[in-house]
Amino acid sequence: MPKQQTAELKPFFHNKTVLVTGGTGSIGSQIVKRLLLLTPKQVIVFSKDDSKQYVMSQKYAEDKRLLFVLGDVRDYRRVNQVMKGVDIVFHAAALKQVPTCEEHPFEAIQTNLIGGQNVVEAALSHRVQHVINISTDKAVSPVNTMGATKLLSEKLFHQANRHVQNRGTVFCSVRFGNVLGSRGSVIPILFEQMMEGEPLTITDKNMTRFFMSIDDAATLTLQSAAITKGGETFIFKMESLKLEELIHGFEEYASQHGLPRPAAVEVGKRPGEKLHEELTSPHEIESLYEWGNLYAILPEPEKHPDFRKVNLPGYQSDQAPLITKDRIAQIIEELHQEKKA
Repeated sequence: MPKQQTAELKPFFHNKTVLVTGGTGSIGSQIVKRLLLLTPKQVIVFSKDDSKQYVMSQKYAEDKRLLFVLGDVRDYRRVNQVMKGVDIVFHAAALKQVPTCEEHPFEAIQTNLIGGQNVVEAALSHRVQHVINISTDKAVSPVNTMGATKLLSEKLFHQANRHVQNRGTVFCSVRFGNVLGSRGSVIPILFEQMMEGEPLTITDKNMTRFFMSIDDAATLTLQSAAITKGGETFIFKMESLKLEELIHGFEEYASQHGLPRPAAVEVGKRPGEKLHEELTSPHEIESLYEWGNLYAILPEPEKHPDFRKVNLPGYQSDQAPLITKDRIAQIIEELHQEKKA
């Protein structure tokens, strides 16, 4: 995290108890890592993956501010237990894989909706100060189960600001695009295929996707906690990537590093996939504002005087600035170095 951002955020997080659901996942663990730079009193890592908890606890064995709690957001009793004494919640636990949610829709409902409602109710019960729900671009005009559950999850968290039992808890959401290097995302999968000499499998070469780094994702989430007044949806200004250009990037990388030039195989869109993603829906454009590297859908713009109104026809991945070839090469090289480490 840049020193300036650390200095700006430290007063907000100093001496606070912070809960991160899904805290051992790609995003959750990065949030935890960044939080430890901000002098919290305690960071509670809540997840159902005991193996990842063990590995992460060994990594941070010397940091006594970390508390690892095994549990599932589907279990209200456990969520309510872990929420006691918490000041800030980052809700990252979710089922995120589109094909998995298509095949098991009720499992997605139980985690993404019932689990989300459990977090809301426990936070209200314990008078948590701030709750940040992590959402996705797939929640906009959803065409798949995962997106539909995340859209409804956003509505649960936003409505919680007006809940009759709310005695001062502030709720907001952040919308991510695809996170570079996160578990199950396309670039690490293609990288493994290239290294194994297998064909690169893509759904459609014309498909575009919003991308952000894990570091950007954590920055957006932490910033949002510090500036929310309640009910906003914060969106990082993201670049887009066309799958055809990504394949060209892997071909060039293989050629430069003496690897066999990988073949590319189009397998067609999977059930529930869009050709292009959106980060705002048409009815949200009227409430779209910007500040620095953030867009925000603001229910009460007067509470955010630093944000200015944006006049965009929409925010779709085929219309956003494209990631450069040099950046694609850098991303692949970073993955290569991680594998060597």
